[in-house]
Amino acid sequence: MVATLGEDRLRLCLTLGALAQMEARLGVSGFEALATRLRAVSAGDLWTVMEALLAGGGLAEATIRAMKPTLLALGFVPVARAVGAALMAAGTHGLAAEAGPGEPDPGAAL
Repeated sequence: MVATLGEDRLRLCLTLGALAQMEARLGVSGFEALATRLRAVSAGDLWTVMEALLAGGGLAEATIRAMKPTLLALGFVPVARAVGAALMAAGTHGLAAEAGPGEPDPGAAL
């Protein structure tokens, strides 16, 4: 999905590589542990997820590092909204939701 943050339009994509990066940097193993960790997300956790989604969207690590001050200056809410939208677009229901009646298990495809 493409998110507009400030004046930038950024592609955020939840890939297996992005999930692996999130797990490694947040010190968890598995989808359930990641979902649990993100239920009470900190600013640092949010940035970790944003970095992984940007990398999944095709941005190089150096580019992401260079963008960090600009994106962080936007504040928590716009970044959190973009991350949430990207996770919802990927069908994860924000990683923290449980499947409701008639909904697929968010981790089933992984």
